[in-house]
Amino acid sequence: MNTNNKLNKANSYRLLQELLRNKALKNGVNLIAPETIFLSEDTSFGKNVTIDPYVVIGPKVKIGDNSHIKSFSHLEGTKIEKNVIIGPYARLREGTILKKNTKIGNFVETKKSSINQNSKVSHLSYIGDTSIGKNSNVGAGTITCNYDGFKKRKTKISDNVLIGSNSSLVAPVSINKNSVVGAGSVITKNVKKKSLAITRAPQLEIKNYKRKKK
Repeated sequence: MNTNNKLNKANSYRLLQELLRNKALKNGVNLIAPETIFLSEDTSFGKNVTIDPYVVIGPKVKIGDNSHIKSFSHLEGTKIEKNVIIGPYARLREGTILKKNTKIGNFVETKKSSINQNSKVSHLSYIGDTSIGKNSNVGAGTITCNYDGFKKRKTKISDNVLIGSNSSLVAPVSINKNSVVGAGSVITKNVKKKSLAITRAPQLEIKNYKRKKK
């Protein structure tokens, strides 16, 4: 592609973005610093939506009423219901479904996952091929280990579940209702309802320990 073709393509994209931003603004979307926000032609907005600076919205994204997308987030193939908070620094990939009153926080990535009402994944987590029920909380540093080297496997987290920070859920696995996974656990078996699951090496303490000198 020669220089003129590149310039023409860049100008066409710039003009398209200006049109999409103006259309969103006229429809009541609150774009903060609109020149830094990139939309797709099929982006769908509900009422009273706020998009912070430096957000990229790819194809097949629907955003419901009263939702807030915070800075440096990237969305594609995602359906968002009302009263949802996303970001900053969130990546929502194809097949993500966020029900009303959910939260996806900073440095969280989701893919082919549904997160039900009032549930939160607030910090530093990967949620892939997963369903999360209502009123559940996924702690910081949690990952769903969905790929075994040959096939993608599914994780099911039910209602009213608390996943402690820095946990690994090795799919296929189910965490049933009203259960707790202790922080730092690697979960490889299904967790029964109303249970605490924890896998953690015992803490050792050596008194009066002296470090070796060089």
